[in-house]
Amino acid sequence: VQLQASGGGLVQAGGFLRLSCVASGRPSITYGAAWFRQAPEKEREFVASVDWSNGNTRYANSVKGRFTISRDAAKSTVYLQMNFLKSEDTALYYCAAYSQLRSEIRYDYWGQGTLVTVSS
Repeated sequence: VQLQASGGGLVQAGGFLRLSCVASGRPSITYGAAWFRQAPEKEREFVASVDWSNGNTRYANSVKGRFTISRDAAKSTVYLQMNFLKSEDTALYYCAAYSQLRSEIRYDYWGQGTLVTVSS
C-alpha cells in the first residue's frame, strides 16, 4: 500500500486547510487511515483516524471541534479538514493506513509528510 499526502501550506492563524491522502496498491487490506503530525523537536502524535468501512472516527483532544476527518472509500482517499488553525498546529502531517486485529491497531503503512505552517 502506498500513501500520497498533499494539501499542506502556509496559513494564518484562524484559517483553514484541507489535507488529502490517496491510498494505492492494495488499500483494501487495511482497516482505515489516520493522520499523525510531528512538530519540530517533538514526538510524532496521533491526530485523527477513520475506518474505511463504517466511517467511525477518532480524534486527539487537541483537535476535537476544529478538525474533521472523512473518507471516500471508493477513491481510497482520506481527508483532514482543519479549521481555526493555531500556531501549535504547525507540523509535518503524515498519513498512515492501519489494520485492526481484535482490539489491536497497527499502523502498517506510512506516506510522506505534508508540511502545515500556521503563522500567528
